[in-house]
Amino acid sequence: MTIVWNDPVNLMSYVAFVFRTYFGYSQEKANTLMLQVHNNGKAVVSSGSREEMERHVNAMHDYGLWATLQRDQK
Repeated sequence: MTIVWNDPVNLMSYVAFVFRTYFGYSQEKANTLMLQVHNNGKAVVSSGSREEMERHVNAMHDYGLWATLQRDQK
């Protein structure tokens, strides 16, 4: 899973913009995930293969967001 964490730097509107731009999420889904990041301190923004999640984490870092990779606990 790719997890994006809350930070004191990025505006909520920017975080939602990144989710729409990079992941192609709808405005509604991007805002829902952004609010999870803001209110809960983190949100799972994608899941899939390890290689794909590593690319997503790197992309989030390129956008200036704090993101980490975590194994799904299914």
